[in-house]
Amino acid sequence: MRVIVIGASRGIGLEFVRQYRADGAAVTATARSAAGLVQLSTLGARVLRLDVTEAASAAALALQIDGAAFDVVIFNAGVFGPREADLAPPPQDDFDAVMRTNVLGPMRVLPPLAGALAPGARVALMSSRMGSIGQRTSTSGWLYRASKAAANSVLKDLSIALDGKATCVALHPGWVRTDMGGPGAELPADHSVADMRRTLAALTPADNGRFLNHDGQGIDW
Repeated sequence: MRVIVIGASRGIGLEFVRQYRADGAAVTATARSAAGLVQLSTLGARVLRLDVTEAASAAALALQIDGAAFDVVIFNAGVFGPREADLAPPPQDDFDAVMRTNVLGPMRVLPPLAGALAPGARVALMSSRMGSIGQRTSTSGWLYRASKAAANSVLKDLSIALDGKATCVALHPGWVRTDMGGPGAELPADHSVADMRRTLAALTPADNGRFLNHDGQGIDW
């Protein structure tokens, strides 16, 4: 099995690399920092520097992986941004950073991967239940929520473009104990990732374009 994890230097992305490598998969992993690349290399991954907010970096990635025939693609790069509970307008710099990473990032990186997919590949965009409009009951982190709702739209469009070639899904990992999720979160990263790996392995073409919980249950857009 050939896997690529975009945004793999810590948390959920790092755990995906660790688990897939433990199962013997050939893993390509990206990170922005030299330290992150070194850490991933020690796990036996092929490492590539990537900053999804930089157009030149994304273009360079497409050239490096052309024809790779990945069976699984995981776009995990993301940031949270301001954590205000009210509807305060976000500072321009925060808005730009969150939207460039969470929305423009997958728009830049995922479409060029079409030429690097194996037949029947699985493509997963790491989303969040916070991006669901149908299930929304809170306004906390409203910039992050908006970015993930937009990222879900990106994934849906990708699923239409790749229909018949790959099964594309948005995944909610749960509330996970990572730097982003915090120490009080419900799930350890290894549990969340093990669930998502099982969900990805069980996908069929009929799941293309769905929004799924880490355990495979559907989520309202």
